[in-house]
Amino acid sequence: MLRKCHWVVVLVVLSLVVPSVNAKVSKKDASRLTKELTPYGAERKGNKKGTIPAWTGGITEKDIPATYTSRGQHHPNPYKADKLLYKITASNMHIHADKLSEGLKGLLKKYPETFYIPVYPTHRSASAPQRIYDNIAKNAVTAELANAGAGILNAYGGVPFPLPYDAKGDVNPLMILWNHMTRWRGVYVIRRSSEVAVQKSGAYSLVTSQQEIDFLFYHEDGDFKSLDNRLFYYLAFTKRPARLAGGAILVHETMDQLKGARQAWGYNSGQRRVRKAPNLAYDMPVAAADGLITADDVDLYNGAPDRYDWTFVGKKEMIIPYNNYALDDPNLKYDDLLQPGHVNPAHTRYELHRVWVIEAKVKKNIRHVYGRRTFYIDEDSWGIALVDQYDSRGDLWRITVSHLMNYYEVPVLWTALDVYHDLVTERYYVAFLDSEEENSLTFKDKAPSKRYFKPAALRRRGR
Repeated sequence: MLRKCHWVVVLVVLSLVVPSVNAKVSKKDASRLTKELTPYGAERKGNKKGTIPAWTGGITEKDIPATYTSRGQHHPNPYKADKLLYKITASNMHIHADKLSEGLKGLLKKYPETFYIPVYPTHRSASAPQRIYDNIAKNAVTAELANAGAGILNAYGGVPFPLPYDAKGDVNPLMILWNHMTRWRGVYVIRRSSEVAVQKSGAYSLVTSQQEIDFLFYHEDGDFKSLDNRLFYYLAFTKRPARLAGGAILVHETMDQLKGARQAWGYNSGQRRVRKAPNLAYDMPVAAADGLITADDVDLYNGAPDRYDWTFVGKKEMIIPYNNYALDDPNLKYDDLLQPGHVNPAHTRYELHRVWVIEAKVKKNIRHVYGRRTFYIDEDSWGIALVDQYDSRGDLWRITVSHLMNYYEVPVLWTALDVYHDLVTERYYVAFLDSEEENSLTFKDKAPSKRYFKPAALRRRGR
């Protein structure tokens, strides 16, 4: 049953191998989050050229299109009137090379006739509720890495390290990863969506499921101590195809993977049995993705990073996927989106944003299918937008693209679609297809009781 796990199954926190670092900053430094920095720790100002605007709060209630009337509805595009600035193609990418990840360059080279990058005006749309901003400010002066980086202390309800600097004032890449792992994604989320592995020919077969995620880290009535080393609950029931329908997976995700490993159970509808599932980690292939992703690929990165040495590369202006409301359009058909080699770029949107860039290199005498990985993290949300992944020989192998957008009814910046490309096999895997479903994500402010996420619930609800 574990093969039916989706990306969120392995949204785990970091097990790090560097010494514990006290990340607490002074109240004076933390005050920057209300001045020159955003509440998330991003630069509030725009760039000198004016191609990146200042952050003025992101999408707020006044910016929500009038045609959006209820939670769960597919999201009308607030930037529909924007005109395309330019297209980046294989023939002109040299002009924009300094703003492109190696992965995007690789896709342009691999598919010169069909792949392009449509670039639109930049909107710093990322936003969150005020209580999240308040919690981040508190975390800034209390949060610490713990247990050799495998856990965190004294942080709750917001990213722990909006100022990701060690005691020497250097950027700590592990703190950036922690921000990604604990970023705001709502409290309780329900989503019916499909995943698909697209073959070289363009052929595909959908697997559809209903997923529910309870982000314990963001309960309003909780605190760090109440977590008891738990980060979230995840529950998914397969709806189609018929041969898989009724199967389910339940995950209790732990925060500190060294203190306690993730627990998972699978339900087989044919046998009507609930079984404890083995742990899925590191570079174990995810079967439901036709072997196109590894366990720690899910959510663009998750799990114990102890097989890598991590470095901070820099903060840069890069072209990344952003405000991809066209992918949530109920008029979008999967047959039009899913093409040989890559999704149809006509339905995607890229913008110029500032990103944190970090790199992971596999340690000597340590095994992992990816010898090197480069991550590009959106400064306004701490969400990873792009990943370049190299094989053991140093050749670019896989590229991951997270098509971000703001679910403005919450509000929260999260993914509309995650796409995992394999340059060698010319196949790709897509998670979160929902434009043909009746609803998009439904965010609820309250989660069910803990009993709802017990293994016994699998049998009751899987009938």
